[in-house]
Amino acid sequence: MKHTIVCSALFALAVSAGVAQQLPPGTHSVDDHSRQNALSEQISDAESALEKQDYKTAEAKLKVIAAANPKDGRVQYDLGFAEERNGEEPDAAKAYAASIADLPDFAEPKVALGLLDARAGKLEAAHAELTDAANLTAATPALRARALRVLAHLDETSNPAAAQEELLAALKLSPENPDDVLMSAELADRAGDAEDAVMAYRRALNLLPGDVDATAGLAHALQKAGKLAEADTVLSAGLKAHPQDAQLVAQAASLYAAEGKTADAIPLLEQLRASNPKIAADTDTTRLLAQLYYVNGDNVNAEKLYAQLLAATPNDPVLLDALGSAQVKQGHDAEAEATFVKTVKLRDAFHDDQAWGEAESHLAFAASKNNDPRTCLAALDARSTVLPNSPTSLFLQATAHDTLHQNKDAIAAYKAFLALAGDKFPDQKFQAQHRIIALQHVQ
Repeated sequence: MKHTIVCSALFALAVSAGVAQQLPPGTHSVDDHSRQNALSEQISDAESALEKQDYKTAEAKLKVIAAANPKDGRVQYDLGFAEERNGEEPDAAKAYAASIADLPDFAEPKVALGLLDARAGKLEAAHAELTDAANLTAATPALRARALRVLAHLDETSNPAAAQEELLAALKLSPENPDDVLMSAELADRAGDAEDAVMAYRRALNLLPGDVDATAGLAHALQKAGKLAEADTVLSAGLKAHPQDAQLVAQAASLYAAEGKTADAIPLLEQLRASNPKIAADTDTTRLLAQLYYVNGDNVNAEKLYAQLLAATPNDPVLLDALGSAQVKQGHDAEAEATFVKTVKLRDAFHDDQAWGEAESHLAFAASKNNDPRTCLAALDARSTVLPNSPTSLFLQATAHDTLHQNKDAIAAYKAFLALAGDKFPDQKFQAQHRIIALQHVQ
């Protein structure tokens, strides 16, 4: 990569050094000529090293020049450029910041520092630096477009609407490339526009044949659009070429689960996790496998994985709810009740009230099985604040009142259950009808 900024920047230094101390007309200083010649030689050496991508030598030369000229923004940028390529990112960041302070209208160090901060997880700072660069009308269109594309990537998950605007702004400054097409597909997918996402992913695959991200994205969009057979075809081709790719395997497992092929999905994830310790430690992959175990009736392994995940995030209500459900399936009613009690206490951590209400339903069921009618009724009362009565909740309410010999309340709940049950729950209907008769005779 040629680094032409150095030549003009360092030449300007040489000129300024030559006129820094003017002498009377007709006279000259040997020392001035010596300093100028020495600086010119340093400039030439630094420029040559950068052109040859010999960044160690370039950095050494530029540090000498920068020490003598600490307020020269272009030299500081060149120094940061060399330091970054030598893996000295903290030093590079300082040099870029010095360049920005000296030349606030110079876009290159803003983009460079923005990229460094993004990689370091300093997203707020990166966003500000890249936004400044994108708004510098004096900068080249290509550089502004690059800043906008990076901003779009930063905003893709947290603010997809802003990412879409940034991508469109970039496309006004420079031609569309395959990565742009892929991002537009991902943004359409995030927006829930499966049909547009499918078309964009197909375009991306035409431009990037065999690309794993485009393949997985297309399969995901097809699955969301309900085109499971097409998604299966796309994934089969992708897995044939990349059998160990985590993204494709996870997408295939998700697809097989949607198709009811849980038994086919589980071995894929098990083999992948066994072959790659990093994937074995990946939260999303582990969570998916735990869910598949649960759906497939392997609650022992599901419980193990949920417990493993909760060791890292003990206050995740979704994981706690899943763990409690696996415990219920195994008949571990006391443990399940304790798990659900902890779950419902984390109301603020649920993504909505409905999910919290469902967790209260699960607590009521576990408490009923654990012969704890009072906790069951308390959970059903909490559930009723956010969810309407259902046949299941009314039957649990009726049996809890029945166990506590609260006969009037039990009869009322059994009757309410029968009114909602319709043609479903034949066993519970039979029990409710006979308990109503029995309780009425007691009164």
